[in-house]
Amino acid sequence: MNLRGRLTWSRSSVRLRLLAGLAVLLVFGLTASAVSSAFLLEDFLDKRYGRTLKSSADRLAEVIAQGPQTADADQLGALLGPPLGLVAVDADNRVLDSTGSATPAAAALAEISLTVPVGSTVKYDGDDGEDRDGDAGGDEQHGLEAIRIPSPGLVIDRGPEETDIRPAAVVLAIDSSVDDGTVATLIKRQLGLVGGALVLLLGLALVVLRLGMRPLAKMARTADAIAEGHLTERLPSRRNGSEADLLAEAVNRAFDAQARAEATVRSLAADTSHELRTPLTTISGWLDLHRQGGLSGPGLETALEHIENEVGRMRLLVEDLALLARLDAGRPVERDHVDLTALAASVIEDAQIIYPERGITMAPAPSAPVLGDADRLQQVLRNLVGNAVQHTPERTSVTVEISQVGTDVRLRVIDDGPGIPPKDLPRVFERFWRAEASRSRAYGGSGLGLAIVEAIVHAHHGRVDVESEVGAGTTVTIRLPRATTRK
Repeated sequence: MNLRGRLTWSRSSVRLRLLAGLAVLLVFGLTASAVSSAFLLEDFLDKRYGRTLKSSADRLAEVIAQGPQTADADQLGALLGPPLGLVAVDADNRVLDSTGSATPAAAALAEISLTVPVGSTVKYDGDDGEDRDGDAGGDEQHGLEAIRIPSPGLVIDRGPEETDIRPAAVVLAIDSSVDDGTVATLIKRQLGLVGGALVLLLGLALVVLRLGMRPLAKMARTADAIAEGHLTERLPSRRNGSEADLLAEAVNRAFDAQARAEATVRSLAADTSHELRTPLTTISGWLDLHRQGGLSGPGLETALEHIENEVGRMRLLVEDLALLARLDAGRPVERDHVDLTALAASVIEDAQIIYPERGITMAPAPSAPVLGDADRLQQVLRNLVGNAVQHTPERTSVTVEISQVGTDVRLRVIDDGPGIPPKDLPRVFERFWRAEASRSRAYGGSGLGLAIVEAIVHAHHGRVDVESEVGAGTTVTIRLPRATTRK
């Protein structure tokens, strides 16, 4: 799949998911802001109308409380016009007169004002069915607030053509729905602004996403180049600590690890074929000589002996490689109680018989219990002692020391040979690696001894280190977890 195909707006596209998530957040945030603004404005207007009604009612009550008063109906209508209104009722709560915004719902206001204590505010939303005259008043008037005020001594002069009225109480009302249109207009305009802001912000988000996705696009192009065979290519990284850089560095580390693994496999294959080529060439040479009739009598026996030796070398090499493969695969080793001191003493005894002319000794040591595979640990000791003997001059002494340090058992194989140069020391555990010509096939070694030691020790959850000084000798130290004493 090419780069263009990977960056399309599919359902699983990161770009599409980010944009969709941002759109949802913007719609929610802008809508919540618009609704909150409308709610706050409506609440402010309702409280303002309530304060206006209360202050007007207090002033009217103060005037009435001063004694008998005569009020002109026309002037009263002008003073208490919309959004205010007045309903005058008699002692039987019948409507005598009304002004302003209270007129359409006069009967209803007179009735509901009796449901609350005098001086308290009551709300009327026009949803209580029919008014007193029997007309459907539910849809004519909404959002009225009213206060009932007793009015003893109040006379309302309605002019020479009509009779004056003497109300027992007046109901002062205010229409709080006057500004409902303002709130509705505000909501419509805010919804328009929300839509415009959403389009603008999503457009800006597209630009930002395009810029933000550039590093990923570059990574995709580099990954395509690597897939096409440019194995030295690596993902671009600015090392600025961003998420894209962290991803690029992690992928680059994975590519580097893969490259090292592939190089190791190629090197292993080359080294293995090189190690097998020599014995195979020797065997082939003796067989050719035999086919040509050049071997007979004692010469034939010598040829068979050489062939047998070379076959043995190849068998050991194959067994070592198989062991390393099992250990590399992480296969668990046996976990039995092993006395490392007794195991080392047995290996030293065998070495003293095989190399009687060498000074191979073991320092006195207490019992050192560990959990592990006795055969594999014995192979570690044989490899270490064998390396120390085979790759040092004849007068070199080899000493094995065992001690307990904290929760570990420490085993040291020490020789006073020529030592290993510092430049070669980091490579001593590499497979098929030999530091110098002295480590040649003449000793029968394959270059896997220390690699096997390291693999076995790691399989036992231990650690192996090498210290060496040119002219002073080499010390190989192994640390293994100490086992608890069995009861």
